[in-house]
Amino acid sequence: QVQLVESGGGLVQAGGSLRLSCAASGRTISSYVMGWFRQAPGKEREFVASIPWTVGRTYYADFVKGRFTIYRDNAKNTVFLQMNSLKPEDTAVYYCAARQLGANEYKYWGQGTQVTVSS
Repeated sequence: QVQLVESGGGLVQAGGSLRLSCAASGRTISSYVMGWFRQAPGKEREFVASIPWTVGRTYYADFVKGRFTIYRDNAKNTVFLQMNSLKPEDTAVYYCAARQLGANEYKYWGQGTQVTVSS
């Protein structure tokens, strides 16, 4: 079992920055890949970025490359999403999720945190 708790959302002007945090707990968290997803009103949930707890590469959706950075603090079991140069179209509920290495689906999800970017 993995528990995920997000924080760090809020209201920011276009061009601003926010950092989201995802605190993870569970016995075998090191064997998981952590991901960030987002869902805007009236739209489907979409992948934003992912990172494994152990050695491995990060992945980003094309629409955030160069603006968002995903990274982790293994000592704190926390994954971060640094979001820079925010745009109004980045407005969404952002979710942290976890999947086991080798699995296709993300099994565990946080409750989500709202990010609103004003123009």
